[in-house]
Amino acid sequence: MNLFFKILNTFFSVVIFCQPLIAQNKLTVEQAIIATIENNYDIQLLRNDSSSYALDKSYAKTAFLPRINAITSLIYNNNNQKQSFTDGTKREKNNVRSNNLAGAVQLDWTLFDGFKMFATRDKLDHLIQLGELNIKNQIVISVASAINNYYNIVRQKQQLKAIEEQMSVNEERVKVAEKKLSVGLGAKPELLQGKVDLNAQKVARLKQQTLIEQLKEVLNQIMNVEMNTQYEVSDTITFVNNINLGEIMGNLESTNLQLQLTKKNIDIGKLTLIERKADRYPKVSFNSAYNYSKTNNKAVVNPFTPLYSRNNGFNYGLGISIPILNGFNAKRQVQQVQLDIDWLNITYKNQKSKIDLSITNTFKDYELQKKMLTLEEDNIILAKENVFISLERLRLGISTYLELRETQKSLELAYDRLIAARYNAKLAETELLWLKGDLVK
Repeated sequence: MNLFFKILNTFFSVVIFCQPLIAQNKLTVEQAIIATIENNYDIQLLRNDSSSYALDKSYAKTAFLPRINAITSLIYNNNNQKQSFTDGTKREKNNVRSNNLAGAVQLDWTLFDGFKMFATRDKLDHLIQLGELNIKNQIVISVASAINNYYNIVRQKQQLKAIEEQMSVNEERVKVAEKKLSVGLGAKPELLQGKVDLNAQKVARLKQQTLIEQLKEVLNQIMNVEMNTQYEVSDTITFVNNINLGEIMGNLESTNLQLQLTKKNIDIGKLTLIERKADRYPKVSFNSAYNYSKTNNKAVVNPFTPLYSRNNGFNYGLGISIPILNGFNAKRQVQQVQLDIDWLNITYKNQKSKIDLSITNTFKDYELQKKMLTLEEDNIILAKENVFISLERLRLGISTYLELRETQKSLELAYDRLIAARYNAKLAETELLWLKGDLVK
């Protein structure tokens, strides 16, 4: 395990998700991130794949060791024999019994295989690194999903507060309409319209509450906690203020995980190319064996056949396998791997181009949303003041409910724009940190 995973394990052992969540009934975005890293199913699956690579790596040195096998056999025979010789002699015997015991210990040690074993060993190292990069990439993807879903809940929670604020204005409208109607200064349609608008806001509040609960269940699935786990989220969306386009673009190739994954696959492809080229070279091996055999005949027909025979001994030598012609299969495999490497190099350049474009456009969108957010924060103050003035004018009887409804509609739209600007700015920020590789340190 490298330093990255040791840090993660230490992090997990210090901060536990479940107890704080139950005790405080308050879920922070940091807790959501920790729970996602620790529990998310997609991350667990990739950790399992990485463990498989690590297991293969633990046996990498066995490629340099000899292969030793032991074989043995014990055979019993019961034969009927009949023999005729050139001098006319004939011999015949039934139920001739014999047994044969044989055994051997064989050693086969590859001394040279065109450096294939070295390439395979190094390839396993790179596969482990690839597995770790895949895990980190999935962690970043899952964390980004958790952050976006968390702040979507915050967004909808803010939307709920905006609806409830509108409800309070409509409730005041209804009270004013009832008072005016009771003293003969108002009309019943005004009261009825106020109640209709109030009921519409109540329906919107119910829908918004349901949407929030649904989004929480989505977040629960990402964090892999029990469904229907209840908690509250933050009321505000926070931002990182030190995002610089030059810093993101400057060291992108060394921080972006997608590019790192492609580069690692290119490295693995180059080692695979060495493995394939090794098939062109002779293979030299050291061979040795200790053999033992024993034959025991109860009876023989031929007098020159021994009743008892035993052989044992040690042999050794070198074996050389020289590839001469195998249907050009080695050449085809080398060319195929080279095509794969070329494809990966083109893919890398294509990814780099697309990521550069994505960062540029996302940063522009981020800047736009931050500017819009500043304007909308000023605008919401004006819209609230306008509704307050219209409501007071309605109480004094110097304006109509239509004027108030217009100001309410203006406030509603201002809230929609403000909340959307906050959330969109957060989405752009998260994507920038993801592309930069800073979302998970």
